[in-house]
Amino acid sequence: MTYADKARALALIVPFALLGGALGSQYIAGLYPCEMCHWQRWPHYAAIPLAILAILTRQKIAPAMLFLSLAMLMILTSGLIGVFHAGVEYGWWNGITDCAAAPSAGGDFLSDIMDTPVISCDRPQWELFGISLAGFNAIISIGAAMAITWLVTRKTK
Repeated sequence: MTYADKARALALIVPFALLGGALGSQYIAGLYPCEMCHWQRWPHYAAIPLAILAILTRQKIAPAMLFLSLAMLMILTSGLIGVFHAGVEYGWWNGITDCAAAPSAGGDFLSDIMDTPVISCDRPQWELFGISLAGFNAIISIGAAMAITWLVTRKTK
C-alpha cells in the first residue's frame, strides 16, 4: 500500500468514524446535536463521496489528487468548525447562532416546540478529560487532515 493509498483510506475512514460516533451518540446515547454540531457534520458528509472518488480514480493521478485534496479540505473544515464550537463551549468567544431547533413543516407548531429538545451550543453535553465532542472532532479532524497531507507529500522509496 502506497502512502497515497493510505491517505485515501484515511480520508474515507475518518469521516465515516466521526459521523458514526456523532450519529451513535445522538440515536443511541440520546445526546441531541445543537446547530453547530450539525455544521461540523456537513463537511464530513461531503468528504465521504470525495474520498470514494479519490479511491476510484487512483490510477489517474490528477483527478485522484484533486478529489483527495478536496476531501482533506472538507475534513479540515469540519475540524475548524469544531475549534470554533469548542471555543463557544469553553466561553472563549460568543457563538453566532441562537441554537434553536426549527419546527417541522406541516406539523402542529406548539407540539413541535414542546417535543423538540432545545440544545444550547454553549454547553457541552459530554466531556472526557475536559474535552467536549466538538473538541474531539477538532483534534481528530485537523490531525487527520495533517496526516493526509503528510502522507501525500512523502516520497516513495
